[in-house]
Amino acid sequence: MNDYILYFSLTLGFSTLFSVGGIGAAIALVPIFNVVGMPINLAKAIGLFINTSSTITASVMNFKRGVLNVKATLPLIIAILLATPVGAYLSQYIVDIWVKWLLVGFLLTSGSLLLFQKREAKFGFRSPALLALLGGGVGVISGLLGVGGGSLLIPLLILLGYNAKEAGIAVSMVIPFSSFGAFTTYLGFTEMDWPLLGVVTIAAILGGYLGNRIMHFKLSPAQVKKLIGVVLYLLAAKIAVGLLT
Repeated sequence: MNDYILYFSLTLGFSTLFSVGGIGAAIALVPIFNVVGMPINLAKAIGLFINTSSTITASVMNFKRGVLNVKATLPLIIAILLATPVGAYLSQYIVDIWVKWLLVGFLLTSGSLLLFQKREAKFGFRSPALLALLGGGVGVISGLLGVGGGSLLIPLLILLGYNAKEAGIAVSMVIPFSSFGAFTTYLGFTEMDWPLLGVVTIAAILGGYLGNRIMHFKLSPAQVKKLIGVVLYLLAAKIAVGLLT
């Protein structure tokens, strides 16, 4: 019971925070779950389902507000849906220690983009082919690491001409597809703790709802992204220290 309370609390807190920034919380929860004792593949599978639950809640709310452009995100959705299970399948053939080092690199890259990238569009074009290529690359990486990919997608979409809020809304539509596809792949070689999955799913849905409301009515998404960037740096440092000691 104590473990369930711990995982519920972690999931609710990080899902709320990361939903404000338009990002799935798996990028933080996967390493945190592993640090507190969960096997890495189980942590990735549960993290991916948490991403699905929290971001689909945000997508439904955005759809009801009429701010979700499904047609514009369709190339991303298709590419990432096809590519993420490929990364998830490949992950079973990579030694855990290398997965963790890749995760450190991913956390540092994502944190740097969120902290230091200027929030202006650089190119001003949104080619469907380019969006599909972007979705495919991010999909393989996110499936391999079990982290969803939103923290990479948002800065890259801004470079292609999306404003920060628009990018967050688009990613909230894409991530449920990528995360669920990878989750089903992990089920093929990971023993799932179904009661625990149910507990964290409830927390993720609540976090997605709270975070989306905060994003639209209370706080600046740009400020929250800075905070998330710092959190990702701290997680990378924690994992790296554990690997080196």
